Amino acid sequence: MDANTNSDVQKAEDLKLKANEAFKANKFSQAIELYSQAIELNSSNAVYWANRAFAHTKLEEYGSAVQDATKAIEVDPRYSKGYYRRGAAYLAMGKFKEALKDFQQVKKICPNDPDATRKLKECEKAVQKIRFEEAISVGDAERRLVADSIDYHIIEVEPQYAGPRIDGEEITLDFVKAMLDEFKKQKCIHKRYAYQIVLKTLELLRSMPSLVDVDVPIGGHFTVCGDVHGQYYDLINIFELNGLPSEENPYLFNGDFVDRGSFSVEVILTLFAFKCLYPKAMYLARGNHESKSMNKIYGFEGEVRSKLGEKFVELFAEVFCWLPLAHVINKKVFVVHGGLFSVDGVKLSDIRSIDRFCEPPEEGLMCELLWSDPQPQPGRGPSKRGVALSFGGDVTKKFLQDNNLDLIVRSHEVKDEGYEIEHDGKLITVFSAPNYCDQMGNKGAFIRFTAPEMKPDIVTFSAVPHPDVKPMAYANNFLRMFQ
Repeated sequence: MDANTNSDVQKAEDLKLKANEAFKANKFSQAIELYSQAIELNSSNAVYWANRAFAHTKLEEYGSAVQDATKAIEVDPRYSKGYYRRGAAYLAMGKFKEALKDFQQVKKICPNDPDATRKLKECEKAVQKIRFEEAISVGDAERRLVADSIDYHIIEVEPQYAGPRIDGEEITLDFVKAMLDEFKKQKCIHKRYAYQIVLKTLELLRSMPSLVDVDVPIGGHFTVCGDVHGQYYDLINIFELNGLPSEENPYLFNGDFVDRGSFSVEVILTLFAFKCLYPKAMYLARGNHESKSMNKIYGFEGEVRSKLGEKFVELFAEVFCWLPLAHVINKKVFVVHGGLFSVDGVKLSDIRSIDRFCEPPEEGLMCELLWSDPQPQPGRGPSKRGVALSFGGDVTKKFLQDNNLDLIVRSHEVKDEGYEIEHDGKLITVFSAPNYCDQMGNKGAFIRFTAPEMKPDIVTFSAVPHPDVKPMAYANNFLRMFQ
């Protein structure tokens, strides 16, 4: 309701100040709650809507950020921050053309603001680049796969190269361990060996279905990890806590290996090397960040270009298209990066038959597997991210019943404790990037299952120190201005 007393106006202003303090302390969910209380008391203050939009942006809830910023603009069409916040949210979603319109409006309202001028120019450059790339792009039918054009055997390894080497065709544990040590020292392996790892992984992934069945023998265990997001030193900490991957110690990494964190190349080469070493003990699922549009914005593309070169950008994009979309462990546990669907009745066979070799579409089963989130209320609702949907416990229960499953494990969302159990214990979110982006203060977690019971044993851990390279160090320059 609109404020109609001076008392409500003052209380709302006090709540805004408390929300601002929570925001400064990186307590973004608390800030959203406090801004919401302020809005309840005085919904005609555009600042509250714009501030809440900014807090949603920090939680990657870009759909909600666009809604709030739009409301700020409706309340006060001359409030430049409303357009600014909405433009930033559109930008984070990869909607550069929509973002450009909002920044043009900011410049119109604040013609003498040098900051607005700079951001508008950056946005114009980004849109021009996209239009150029669209103009020169070729259709899928005409495109030759970059993987088919690479023969790593003819790449010479210079005598002065002092890093680890692969002798012949087989990637060994000794090589992988030596590579991990090189990465810890912020060194990279020779491009020949990077090509060898990535191309061998591509070969393995191409032979896998879109839905992979995993069998854990009686007495055996299996570990599921969530988003790692380029946090290499935290990945190594997982292995120190839980052991290196091996035939006796298998892992599933549930998508979003890259982006945000600035050691994404090290993370992906490590996971791919273990996939080559133990194809049946290292399982990898696609996340929404294993896509060109996300990698272009959130750092992986720039990092690959810097550390390995242009050809690897396209090569990784191809390999990501072959990543499976979901796994079922011992016919009981369904593991997927995002979540469930906008329609009931989806069977495992429907997922298995998805033609996954493409960039993620904006709707449909594949999009929803990568992007959806659970919600506390029953039924389905709009996504706070602006992509796919939110689904309730009744949707989870029906999917499990329809497919004779016991549990859903998914990732995709940062959680304060590294995990969250929802939907009457039938859905667990696991997130394995502690102190996400060096600012969220969250723990990381992984889940161990032991056959035949397959009950989840959740292990949490804290962030470890890493070299002084900031998150998003390789990200789109324009996006970094809004972090």
